[in-house]
Amino acid sequence: MFRLIKWILILALLVVSVGFLHYALPQRDIVRVTGTEILRKDFSGWTRIFYAQADSGDNEQINRDLRLINTVRPNGRVSVYRNEDTGFGWPPYFKLDSQNLQAEALDAVSDKADPQWYILRHYGWRSPFLSIYPNAVSLKPTDNPDKFLIPWFNIAILLLIFAVFWAIFVRVRRFWNRRVDPVFDQVEASVDETRERVGGWFKRG
Repeated sequence: MFRLIKWILILALLVVSVGFLHYALPQRDIVRVTGTEILRKDFSGWTRIFYAQADSGDNEQINRDLRLINTVRPNGRVSVYRNEDTGFGWPPYFKLDSQNLQAEALDAVSDKADPQWYILRHYGWRSPFLSIYPNAVSLKPTDNPDKFLIPWFNIAILLLIFAVFWAIFVRVRRFWNRRVDPVFDQVEASVDETRERVGGWFKRG
């Protein structure tokens, strides 16, 4: 039973870690910008955790303007991104130029007749149900809408994280095998022994 609890905790930690990394690490999409807009957003709900802070120099409020960048991917799928400063908070993108990026996005607008494709770097998730958007970080032009984008930065970060966690895991596993597992084994043996004694009393009765 104790081993089952241990693996459940490990699996839960793994799921949370993968979700956290998928949200925070940068992703890149090739898009055609179709327009920009600003809407008034209420940040009083629990989905507030999926939004960045107010622009650098502004006070955080429950309601504020949220910049959006509307795009279409080469396969025709619509994608909407928010455009917020991250400042010196988390994730550490140190983004302080949201207004400039909004101007770049407005200048990048094109139509189907003469499409202009851009590589949009972002992080976060898009969920229409939760009304959350990934946060755009940068916008760079590209001539190839079918370009395959290899996430070298993410690969390097994941390899580094894997190396660190593997080193920690090896040491924790050694400690667990030497110190914790023997205690669990003793507890399980005591439980089994007690169960056998109780069962013997009922049989004699």
